[in-house]
Amino acid sequence: MNGPPPDRLLQVPIEGGGSAVLAELEVAAVDPSLPAATRQLLAQAADALRAASADVRDAQTRYHALFHAVPDPVSVIAADGTVLDLNHAGMAAYRRPRHEVVGQPIHVLNPDLPEDHMAPVLEALDRGETYVIEVSNMRADGTRFPVEVHSAGFDRDGQRCVVAVARDLSRRREAEVRYHDLLEQIDKGIVIQSADGSVLHANSAALRMLGVREGTPVPRDGSLPAQWMALRADGSELPLAEYPSLRALHEGRIVRSTVLGLFHRTQRRLLWLSVTSIPHYAAGGDRPDQVLSMFSDVTGLKRDSALFDRVQALASIGGWEWDRASGQLYLTREAAHILGRTRHLGSMEAMLACLLTGDAARLRQVLAGATGGTGFDLDLQGQRGDGQAFWVRVIGESGSGVAGSALVTGTLQDITVSKHGEQNLRVLARSDPLTGLLNRDAMLAEIRERLADGQPVSVLYIDLDRFKLINDVLGHAAGDDLLTAAAERLRRAVGEEGLIARFGGDEFLVVCSCGDDPARPERLADSILDAFAIGFGFDSDEFVVTASIGLARSPQDGADAQTLIQHADAAMYESKRRTRNGRLAYNPALAQSKRDRLQFETQLRHAADNQEFHLVYQPQVELASGRVVGAEALIRWRNERLGEMRPDHFIAQAEGTGDIVRIGHWVLHEACRQVAAWRDEGLGIVRVAVNVSYRQLLGSDLTASLRSLLRGFDLPGSALELEFTERVLIEDAPETLGNFAALRALGVGLAIDDFGEGYSALNYLRRLPIQGLKLSQLFVSGVPDNQSDVAVCQAVAGIARSLRLALVAEGIEHEAQRHFLLQLGVPVGQGFLFAPGLLPDAFAAHARSRLAGDPRAPSTVR
Repeated sequence: MNGPPPDRLLQVPIEGGGSAVLAELEVAAVDPSLPAATRQLLAQAADALRAASADVRDAQTRYHALFHAVPDPVSVIAADGTVLDLNHAGMAAYRRPRHEVVGQPIHVLNPDLPEDHMAPVLEALDRGETYVIEVSNMRADGTRFPVEVHSAGFDRDGQRCVVAVARDLSRRREAEVRYHDLLEQIDKGIVIQSADGSVLHANSAALRMLGVREGTPVPRDGSLPAQWMALRADGSELPLAEYPSLRALHEGRIVRSTVLGLFHRTQRRLLWLSVTSIPHYAAGGDRPDQVLSMFSDVTGLKRDSALFDRVQALASIGGWEWDRASGQLYLTREAAHILGRTRHLGSMEAMLACLLTGDAARLRQVLAGATGGTGFDLDLQGQRGDGQAFWVRVIGESGSGVAGSALVTGTLQDITVSKHGEQNLRVLARSDPLTGLLNRDAMLAEIRERLADGQPVSVLYIDLDRFKLINDVLGHAAGDDLLTAAAERLRRAVGEEGLIARFGGDEFLVVCSCGDDPARPERLADSILDAFAIGFGFDSDEFVVTASIGLARSPQDGADAQTLIQHADAAMYESKRRTRNGRLAYNPALAQSKRDRLQFETQLRHAADNQEFHLVYQPQVELASGRVVGAEALIRWRNERLGEMRPDHFIAQAEGTGDIVRIGHWVLHEACRQVAAWRDEGLGIVRVAVNVSYRQLLGSDLTASLRSLLRGFDLPGSALELEFTERVLIEDAPETLGNFAALRALGVGLAIDDFGEGYSALNYLRRLPIQGLKLSQLFVSGVPDNQSDVAVCQAVAGIARSLRLALVAEGIEHEAQRHFLLQLGVPVGQGFLFAPGLLPDAFAAHARSRLAGDPRAPSTVR
């Protein structure tokens, strides 16, 4: 086979004689003597070998570029120590051409290496480690320079080799020398400690300041020698954990300018130092392995400033200086103390962060405008790190002239005490003393201010259901406790979404903005209703007190505070009238309803004076014989404007307004007058039952009034029977027991009306001098068909029989009811079956007719 022409040979050698093989393949691929299939295979082989040759050539090019681009000397060394290659940086460092080094033993570069120097290198490489050593390399002129050599292994053409990178340490050594000279020449003390606190180095200034001779042993834990004691700036002993150096090691951050004292126990000498400690991290480390502490002697400054600091502390005045150019802020110790910081703040932003947002903005604004000697004086509010609020007076003035224009200096004065005094007066003027909520005047001012700002405002008028009952029954102290607890529930329910005020008595007001959230008023109202769903506990008892809420919004329901409140009140009243424990939004129809209610109250207040009341008398009869044995006085009200009013329409209203006391006194007077008139007419003494409000029992001297009436009309006490609702049964106060005893002493009968509807407190029933019970028509109406009503009637009859109490059934309308009650043992009843409420003359006629029809009837109605 003829050889290939010169221009067909590869220029880059290929391992295993690749150039010659490629040439032969190319010639054979076109040899016509070979079969076509063989020639095709030979051509494919030639193409593959040609591509591989190109890859090798590219790899070699990249290798040479990278090898010579490394800035440090790099040499490739065979396992026996022969240098195989050297990069450009190595030729420059050793000042030798490549051919003087390649093929020579490594000793030509490192003459101090031992003969077996490759053994430890290869052992480290076998363990998968990088071998590092510091040696002196030699240049061509014989001069030496220190290097740090990093060696790693690799294979080259099947031969085990080592690549060695030499880092020139000359500059580092020079820097170390300069660093050491600096440590020794500087007038500040410098101490270097390891991670365990042990001292690695202390410069001459440090030894001089501490009075320590070189070679003196130092404790390994980083503490001071035994003759020294460390002190805080206030003179107390400084624990080891608070040493600046150990804090820097532990916290991993710079601890700056800490003033500490060193007291020499034997020499009785006190030295004050300002210490800054800087942690140092090793490469790849996440915790400091060393700490450098630099300190200076500030004993003189400390002594000179002590008196001034004392004066500042007594006056609560501190100084400050701000450098606009550097952004640095300096505070005196007292200034930092006023701001509630244990260490100085480094920037104005840090100081502004101590203030409330609005006040910080005010100070930032005046600082921006403080130029050319202008000054300012501000009272600002802030919050210390422990959450305590403070007030501070900041006085400042900018420097003048080019040199001082960047400086703003001034004073801080703590004015918290005086501001708290002013604030307390304002709070007292705006607060309800019982609940701590806003009072009426403060809330009116808040509503007016919001309306003036154009904000949509909603008012929630809240009234506590059944509060008056608890206040009357349990006393004012319990009522105050209930109001306080209710206020706390309102705070939790409303949160930051509205203002709360106690508007008077058991009425509260919540005001909220609703522009951003139209559904907020209803949501708050529902939250309040939920808050009152749980009963209130008093001693061992629990009482349910719900809330009725009226809502009004601006501007549709009113454009001023008074109108909004009136309309919310109208909605609340209608909510209470309808269901209680609910909410209702205002609508114009409610305004008319409220006007009607006010008119109703006005007419009711003057009804007695205008002689608009009259009494009717419903007979009480023996169920067995039909004989009249007494009467119940029932009040009626006829008004020219309102017409005839039933008692259930106005009695509850009179209870709420307190008019029931005057009305009740009129009823007693009129009943006594009528009994006396019947007696004078020959009817005898008719025993009349009169309903008495619990407010009458507590709010007036009922016993004295009755004594006067009985004496005035010459009537025995037995002519009257007073009927009370069951609420008296839960009152165990001495006053209640005393009143009942005094009434019984007059001979007046005492009975519980509508027994079974309310508390039915049997335990109290046996304590009070009660003589009779009234069986409510609520249960009588269902007998004898309704088994529940039958069971209640049987129970009440059993109680009366067991306690030997008289029992009267009211609301009897059918013969079947009379028959059932008679069989049950109920002796006396009243109702439409016998007669409705009758005017006095009609009652007298009815009583006489009953007496005339029964020859056994006595001449006196009892």
